[in-house]
Amino acid sequence: MAPVSAPAPVSARLRPRHAGFAVVWLLVAFDILVLLWMLLSSLKTAKEIFAGPFSLPATWQFDNWARAWQVSEFGPAIVRTVVVVAATAAGTVAIAAPAAYALSRFRTRSASPLTSFFALGLGIPVQAIMLPLFVVLSQAGLVDSLTGLIIVYIATSIPFAVFFLTAFFRSLPGDLEEAAAIDGATPWRTFWQIMLPLARSGIVTLLILNVIQHWSEGLLSLIFLQDPAQQTLPLALLGFLTRVQYSGADWGGLFAALGIVILPLLVIYLWLGRRIIEGMTLGSGK
Repeated sequence: MAPVSAPAPVSARLRPRHAGFAVVWLLVAFDILVLLWMLLSSLKTAKEIFAGPFSLPATWQFDNWARAWQVSEFGPAIVRTVVVVAATAAGTVAIAAPAAYALSRFRTRSASPLTSFFALGLGIPVQAIMLPLFVVLSQAGLVDSLTGLIIVYIATSIPFAVFFLTAFFRSLPGDLEEAAAIDGATPWRTFWQIMLPLARSGIVTLLILNVIQHWSEGLLSLIFLQDPAQQTLPLALLGFLTRVQYSGADWGGLFAALGIVILPLLVIYLWLGRRIIEGMTLGSGK
């Protein structure tokens, strides 16, 4: 009979966990330092940025932020970005939620292949479909249009949204649906009045992730929005970078422009970050 080995001491079992926490905190500290460096650089002159990258500014250049806002025309760009992001998030949830509920609850032969079909969409790179999308939108007259960009954003967001919400709906108890069916509720009424409120955490998580994804998206907007009057926030930032390179080394203004783009997302994440983690944890319950 083989001898029974003694269990590993608690300190040995916790060692990998402590190492993982140390790596996470190192990454967090690095991100915080980069953010602080960017904010400090936005309050310096170009000469101070290169002379003392990590030193405090001799004079706090708050006019860098005002100049970046005025020169880059961030005001109209932010309004257009908010419209695009809000419409994209609402449209994605409006399409993905019923589809995910049907795929997770209706036991039909086509449910599993359709779920796999949506999952396959996650592996298609955006670069591979840009040209076909541009041709289709050009023929429909939707190039240089916020409506066309919203349609593209929704189309590219649907695979992940359906995949995420399908797992979330599967984690919800089915007893309530059976009780609703006994009371005579139709599947649509059950979804709208019972299951959708229960999936609120997952839907809010999906909305937040969608906003974060498209707030600073620049590749598709650069392809489909060529009119300066229709530019969103990333394109306004790109235009400001071009001016900095060709008209003068206004690096303080450039860092201020980066802060204008990043800080709204940071505020949203700090405000709703716990809800994102809660929604993704609940969605992985089954």
